[in-house]
Amino acid sequence: MAKQKSGEIIVGLDIGTTKICAIVGELTDSGIDIIGIGTHPSKGLRKGVVVNIEATVSSIRRAVEEAELMAGAEISHVYTGIAGGHIKGFNSQGIVAVKDKEVRDADIARVIDAAKAVAIPLDREVIHVLPQEFIIDDQGGIKEPLGMAGVRLEAKVHIVTGAVSSAQNIVKCANRTGLNVSDIVLQPLASAEAVLGEDEKELGVCLVDIGGGTTDIAIFSGGSIVHTAVIALGGNNLTSDIAIGLRTPAHEAERIKQKYGCALASLINKDDTIEVPSVGGRQPRVLGRQILCEILEPRVEEIFQLVHREIQKCGYEDLLASGVVITGGSTLLAGMPELAEEVLGLPVRRGMPRGIGGLVDVVKSPMYATGVGLVVYGAKHLDRRMFRIREENVYKKVKGRMREWLEEIF
Repeated sequence: MAKQKSGEIIVGLDIGTTKICAIVGELTDSGIDIIGIGTHPSKGLRKGVVVNIEATVSSIRRAVEEAELMAGAEISHVYTGIAGGHIKGFNSQGIVAVKDKEVRDADIARVIDAAKAVAIPLDREVIHVLPQEFIIDDQGGIKEPLGMAGVRLEAKVHIVTGAVSSAQNIVKCANRTGLNVSDIVLQPLASAEAVLGEDEKELGVCLVDIGGGTTDIAIFSGGSIVHTAVIALGGNNLTSDIAIGLRTPAHEAERIKQKYGCALASLINKDDTIEVPSVGGRQPRVLGRQILCEILEPRVEEIFQLVHREIQKCGYEDLLASGVVITGGSTLLAGMPELAEEVLGLPVRRGMPRGIGGLVDVVKSPMYATGVGLVVYGAKHLDRRMFRIREENVYKKVKGRMREWLEEIF
């Protein structure tokens, strides 16, 4: 990690479909201070997956340079996010016998290994193994089993897997800009670190992160993550709907969406008008703002219906006492929380990054939730080793495990 006199520097690199954002955080005695931020439009991704390495590398370089300049620090290691339709999450569990009748670190490592010993196709790899709870001799609900007495240790975990190639491309893009990837983090997991409170996770909450290319979902209950999903729809679909519906160039459609867009047509004054530029050198037209909202509303409704289906699928619909938190750049659209409440039948709020110091005013927007969350995640996992993508050298791996076993025995 790059050092500064006052503390450790942690960098979150949010490689998104519409923008690449580097956020620099500094560890202080009171928490995390955001000291630098750099953003640049993203050109090399589609639906959260890298499709053009050169374009992505140049965008990352620009964003990182801007963040370095603002923070006055050199960036060498980053925590980066991953999303896309290839992400799959499922629950698993493992059981081991406890040695010496007292739970030690080695037992916890063994039970988590047992829980993640599931058949995974060769083209996929495990991105996260997230413990939900531990059970010692039928005593459930244990979050921290270390030092407890018992004979049998069970672990319930949530495993997140993704396409190997997709993770490799993200690491490759970062490496090409001279950066080392400390860890790859599932984007909704990072956003949750920035916008959710512990009490919300305890009571049950669904986080919906609507970005440019994907909508990421993370459901928490009892303080643990119970379900993750990625829907391949996002803000870019809204923009292309406007471009086709109003026959206007994509960049103008984006501007119109940001300036005049509203997800709920009933919130709009009937007399409001907007000027729409045409393509091919034709004269601009003046249209009612109501027409724009009638294009946006069905698409936003569709996104929330898919979210609703995911919530129903995992069976936690009646357990979300804290309701739904929506975040991500696309949720800045007016009327979105109101429409979400209508479709989901749950209380909805917009999630802003919180619990940080420094440049709070700059990052206090849903569009920076993932970037800030990556910094918060990095601060919690500073002792983690460098991220490795499926070690090729199996011999070394086996040798290391044999050594561990022998040390345990003797």
